[in-house]
Amino acid sequence: MTQKVAVVGSNMMDLVTYVTRMPDPGETLEAPSFEMGHGGKGANQAVAAARLGSDVMIVTKVGDDAFADATVRNFEANGIDTTFVGKVPGVSSGVAPIFVDASGENSILIVPGANAHLLPGDVDAAADQLKACNLILLQMEVPAPTVYRTIAWAKANGVKTVLNPAPAAADLDVARIAAVDFLVPNETELAILSGLPVGSETEAETAARSLISRGIGTVIVTMGSRGALLVEAGQTQRVDAVDVVPVDTTGAGDAFIGAFAHFFAGGTPVLAALKQAAAYAADTVTRRGTQKSYATAEQFAKRQAVG
Repeated sequence: MTQKVAVVGSNMMDLVTYVTRMPDPGETLEAPSFEMGHGGKGANQAVAAARLGSDVMIVTKVGDDAFADATVRNFEANGIDTTFVGKVPGVSSGVAPIFVDASGENSILIVPGANAHLLPGDVDAAADQLKACNLILLQMEVPAPTVYRTIAWAKANGVKTVLNPAPAAADLDVARIAAVDFLVPNETELAILSGLPVGSETEAETAARSLISRGIGTVIVTMGSRGALLVEAGQTQRVDAVDVVPVDTTGAGDAFIGAFAHFFAGGTPVLAALKQAAAYAADTVTRRGTQKSYATAEQFAKRQAVG
């Protein structure tokens, strides 16, 4: 039976500029190329899981503009249930200006737009369908009260949750996310949430354990090209990165989470699901773009076989 994954989160239109280097303050540079694509952490994670074969639904908000219609069409093209995609009159859709340098590293701004209008009541409205899901994915590109409500509701209804605390804020109420099953921060987000240094792997583990001491069950620290750490109360396990030559790292973290959701919701043990997720994320950075770099299950299997 196909696993069912829900996303309660954001969508954005990515406005991607490829640069030879980042401009200094006050400097104007000519950039080689520009592309538009579909993004937003919630949408990215939904598309990754869907392309791998999960049955995916998304609870999100779009604006009252041309980007909104394109976003809905994109969800539908990827087989994602759009029943709970709401349109907010008189508000822009979310956009994300992204700058990618010659090494593939990126800098991102986000303008939330309609994402700021995704409210706890929208979660309540989708409750019957959410109960049928194996896993719910959340991010912080929507209002915190909506995230808090979803986690509390999921805990009460026996549905597992994953929270990607991005963008991280020091005022995130850890007590109100403690019921989440998996917290998946990168090193920067972990430092903000824990208030501790994360310069080394040992420091990152210590910072993750400080969150576990505050009630979080499992922390998965993503470390880019250095892999990830699976930190639980009784043990820490390392997930090695897959060595590739990066072209564009935009959306790799979302690919990792979406792939983890797909494999874990399908019954794969946590560590094995993370290893598959690391391979999937590594595959995405070898191509330009965000969602368009995400492989289908068939493409991923073929590339794994060749690799």
